[in-house]
Order: sequence, then C-alpha cells, then structure tokens
Amino acid sequence: MSLVLRNIHKHYGSVRANDGVDLEIAPGELHGLLGENGAGKSTLMKVVSGFIAADSGSIEFDGAPLGVASPRVALEHGIGMLHQDPLVFRPFSVLDNFLLGSAGGVLVDRKGGRSSLAEMAARYGFDFDPDADARSLTVGERQQLEITRLLWRGARVLILDEPTTGISEPQRVKLFAVLRQLAAERLIVIFVSHKLEEVEALCHRVTVMSRGRVVGRRELPTPRHDLVRLMFGDITLGGARPEVTLGDPALSLRGVAARTRGAPLHADLTVRRGEVLGLAGLEGSGQRTFLRLCAGLDPVGSGTIVIGGHDLAGKPYRRFLDAGVHYIPAGRLEEGLIAGLSVAEHFELVGPNRSFMVDRGAADTLAAERIAEFSIKGEAATTAEALSGGNQQRLLMAMAPDHPVLLLMEHPTRGLDLGSAQWVWDRMLRSRAGGTAIVFASSDLEELQRYSDRIAVFYEGRIIAVIPASTATSSSLGLLIGGVVS
Repeated sequence: MSLVLRNIHKHYGSVRANDGVDLEIAPGELHGLLGENGAGKSTLMKVVSGFIAADSGSIEFDGAPLGVASPRVALEHGIGMLHQDPLVFRPFSVLDNFLLGSAGGVLVDRKGGRSSLAEMAARYGFDFDPDADARSLTVGERQQLEITRLLWRGARVLILDEPTTGISEPQRVKLFAVLRQLAAERLIVIFVSHKLEEVEALCHRVTVMSRGRVVGRRELPTPRHDLVRLMFGDITLGGARPEVTLGDPALSLRGVAARTRGAPLHADLTVRRGEVLGLAGLEGSGQRTFLRLCAGLDPVGSGTIVIGGHDLAGKPYRRFLDAGVHYIPAGRLEEGLIAGLSVAEHFELVGPNRSFMVDRGAADTLAAERIAEFSIKGEAATTAEALSGGNQQRLLMAMAPDHPVLLLMEHPTRGLDLGSAQWVWDRMLRSRAGGTAIVFASSDLEELQRYSDRIAVFYEGRIIAVIPASTATSSSLGLLIGGVVS
C-alpha cells in the first residue's frame, strides 16, 4: 500500500510550485513534509488529493497507477486530506457533516450513519453530539469530525496540512495519539508542518522541500540544525528589538461594551504610538472581537474608542480608515483577499484611484514595485489563491498604508514558516519605529513574549490582566489564559 509520486510538475505561469518532485511513503509511516512557505508542500498535497491537477508526472498507490481527477475520486481510492481550516459546513449538524458524500443519494441512511458516527468516535476517542450545530464546534472539534468522516469513507492515506494551528494543547495531544494509532493500523499519514518540534515528536521520516523541489530526506531523529539548514539555508534570527520611545495615545478604549456573533466584550485600555500590544487568550475569549471593534468592523454597544483625538465609536468603517487604522485578518482569502482577482487588481482596489475606469498599466507598474519591495513570489497577473500562505500575507502587508497610526493583526504569522514569520515581524517593527502602534492576537506564547511590550490577557470577554512581556513566562501566561488571577 505504498504511495509513490514520480516527477510531479505544477506551474503557475513562471512560478514552479512543483518542479520534478519524487516521493515514496511506506504503509504505517508517519511522514513529515517540511519547507518554508512557497516551497510547494501544499501544492503537492493538493495534487495527491485531487484538488488540483499536475501538469505532468505520475502517482501510484498500492502498486497501481492512480488518476485523481477530484477530491471525490481521490477519496474513492483511499486518499483524504484534512485542510488547515477543516471543510465543515457550519449551518449543518454534526451528523449531516459526517454523512456528506456518503452513498445513497437523497435516501441517506441517517440511523445507520448515527450508529457509524458513534462507533468511529469511540474507536478514536472522540466525543460528538450528532445533533449539535457545527457552528458550535471549535477548530479542534471540527478537525476531529473531518478526520472521522474521512476514515469512515475509507481513507487509507490521511494528509494533514498544518493541523495544529488554532487548536488547544489537549486537542493536539489527542490528535497525535490518533495519528500514531492510524500508523499502527498500517495507514499512511502525511504531516505537513513548519513546526520542527512537532515533526520531530511525531514522524518517522521527513522530506524537506524548497522552491518546488525536494532538497533532502531524513530519518528521525536527526539534528534540528540540519533540518533548519535544509529548509532555510543559513538564517540569522533577529536579536533584541531596539528600544522605541513611546508617543501619545494611538488608541484609547473607555467603558467599551460590545456583543456580536463572536464573544461579548468589555474593555478599558490605552495603546501608545510605537507600542506593541499582544493579545492572549483561549479561542473565542474576545481577542477577535476586540480587533474588529477597534477597526470599525463590529458595532459598539457603549463606551468610547478614541483614535487620533476623535471618538470613533459608532462611526462607519471609512472613518477608521481615514484615521489611519489598518486591519489584517487571520483569514487571508476569506476576509483579506479576493479569490479570482490578480495581485495587480488587489493594488488597484486599495489605490488612490476612485474613478470607474481602471488604469491597467498603472496597476501593473505598482504591482511590480510592491512585488519587488515585499519579495512576493508571484507576478502581477497571479491570482490571490495561487499564492502560498506566506506570500498571501506579504500581499496583505503590501496593501497596507506605509505608516498607519494603528496596525491591527489577527494571528500575523499563523501557518508561516520561520523565515516568513521573521520577515513579517521585521516589517512590523520597522513600522513601530516610525510611530505605528501595533496590536496583534496570537496563540503562540513565544511570539507574544518575544515581540510584545505588554500582553493583554482575555478571559470570557474581559481583559483580566495587562502585564509587561519582559516579566511574562509561559507558566504565568498559561494560568491567566485559564482564568487564574493571583
């Protein structure tokens, strides 16, 4: 039941996403796939799972040639992929999601499906309410549901793309236990990640990609510096951040209360020019609502939001933009970019041109300048969805004004490799030195401690502590995130 890829090629214009990739994975193997953003990892796995077609090359599974024209065909042959954002239909129930794609057409065996769901959940230690609304599930629970569905549908190869992003530590432990169980049952597990410690803890072997090619294969364990060298070449980590003299308040919230579809929020907080404020807390504790409220995207129930000396609470989004506020969401394609539009068209959207006529030549020129300045691996005509996650983030940052008063970012390095994450922070800290106030939410405690001046901890819609990052430890942050205030 080996999976063999031979000479896989996939090009997007002049960008060689996969350039002659060979890969062989044995049954029962936990195989790690490493590489910086844009290395071609996700493209390769989408080829294997039928989401995109290779330009050339072949795939063999269980000794037979395999043609995967769609995800459905791939799953019929035993190959399933769990994406970073699990493919769960939130308006449906848990049971409805589990039954998606099953045999029977309109005559779905719901009773049998309910029994199968309970059986599969018990087998892998999951706990589902079949009648629960899928919107009530956390990212980790949606992930568990999708894994259960793929296995029930007969997946013998399970591909996971950055599966630990956005899930809790107990859910990560559970996920790893299930993956080890699947390997013991002789399934193939492909674990795509940029987190070296997780690959080292879980996988038997690792393949490293760079610029669309395989640059190395290693049996694990192997020295970490060897994997870092293969992924990034010789990379120098940033040192201590230069001190910046803080200026006047850039953002001041007083008595703010908001209740939206997300978490309720109550906040009193001031952020000064040149300050970096990190937001910590469990998913759904209020950080996202806080950022959207400060960006003018969510309504304010009461209180004041003062930016640049003016109270903007209740004012339209345009007023926040005019005041120098810029928001970069975590959902790059879902909220920040528009699938189907090119890089040049994105710059045209945020440019100064407000006429009904589009100056294509000027847009292409601006795109070329920004592509070079922000090292985006793509062309002016490249569509947003054809860019890797790291290059989508670069595009979002390239669309931001050069010197915003307030930069709001939700998980700015989520799903990014070490090199791309460092680049993002180099750019942000450059803005900080110019007087921009930065507020960012992250689930990475090390990132919060390393880059923040202060850390605001959210718990059940309230800021329960604001502490200097220099005195924060993983243990003290962990206790606060769990609601324990000494």
